[in-house]
Amino acid sequence: MSLDERLLRLARTCGHTPEREQAARRFSSLGEHAAIWLALGAGGSVLHPRPGGRARWRRATAVVAGTYVANTALKLVFRRHRPELADLPPLASTPTRFSFPSAHSSTSFAAALAYSRAGLPAGPLFALAGGLALSRLYLGVHYPSDVLAGALLGSTIAAMRT
Repeated sequence: MSLDERLLRLARTCGHTPEREQAARRFSSLGEHAAIWLALGAGGSVLHPRPGGRARWRRATAVVAGTYVANTALKLVFRRHRPELADLPPLASTPTRFSFPSAHSSTSFAAALAYSRAGLPAGPLFALAGGLALSRLYLGVHYPSDVLAGALLGSTIAAMRT
C-alpha cells in the first residue's frame, strides 16, 4: 500500500461519526466550484469603500476563477481517478471522476493568498482553506497528494498574479 493510500485510510478512519461526516459533507460543499471564494471575492469587489480596493478585489477574484480553470485543465491532462478503498467508500459525490489536483485545495489556497493580499486577515483565510482541503481527505474523495498538489498550484498561481 502506498503512502498516499495509508494516509487516506487514516483520514477515513480517525474521528468519524455520522454527525461529523454529515457536517464535513456540508462544509466541503462550500468549496464546490470555488463557490464560497468567488462569492467572497464578488462581495469585496462590490463593497470595498474605495475604487482602487474594488479593482484589487476584482483581480484577486479573477485569480481564483483562473485557478479553477487551470485546475480543471490539469485534471483532464492527468486523468487520475479518485480513490477507491474497497472497505471505505467515499462519503460524498463529486462532479468529476478525476482527482488530481484537488480543485478545493487549489482554489482555496489561491483565494487565501489573493484575498489576504487584498486586505483580509490571512489567518482565518488560510484556516478555511486548510479545512476545505482536509475535508476532501476526510470524505475520501482525494488522495493526500491531490490535496497537496492543489494547495501548491493555487498558492503558486496567486503568488505570481497578486
